[in-house]
Amino acid sequence: MFLPPPLNYLVIVVQAVLLAVSGLFIPKVGAMYVGAVGGLLTALVSPALGPFTFFFAFLFGVFVDAFLYIFKINGSPQGVNRNRLIVAMAFSTLLIAVSSYSAFAIFPQYINGLSFVSLFVQRSQMLDALVLFMGPVSGGVAGYAASYLWNKYLRHINV
Repeated sequence: MFLPPPLNYLVIVVQAVLLAVSGLFIPKVGAMYVGAVGGLLTALVSPALGPFTFFFAFLFGVFVDAFLYIFKINGSPQGVNRNRLIVAMAFSTLLIAVSSYSAFAIFPQYINGLSFVSLFVQRSQMLDALVLFMGPVSGGVAGYAASYLWNKYLRHINV
């Protein structure tokens, strides 16, 4: 929230943990709900970029729910498979990092008349590498944290 897009998506571990846990509590749509609410609340803080903030927060929830479904990760009283959740979160954060970085730094270069406006971020090889590295690393850390929280404290809670 305090960094300009897409740099704010480099440090999204807390949001990713919340989305993963919500996806475990409410199958198929939990992360989308939390992403939409989080995007709306964050958009209220920065109304100039509100539509982008809401869209990418919701899209992140869609990615999390999709990868939880693809990897067949269900929140159950027996616990969740830590390795599957780590991989699912790594893929979802990689996709949201690349898509938001592309929207703010890469795509404006290819639109006539917008080449001078790259919404706060000038594209560089260092930023490209940082996004491609920190996206999956943040997701892996979030997947580990969410699996630990679920298996240790949250699996016996019924919603």
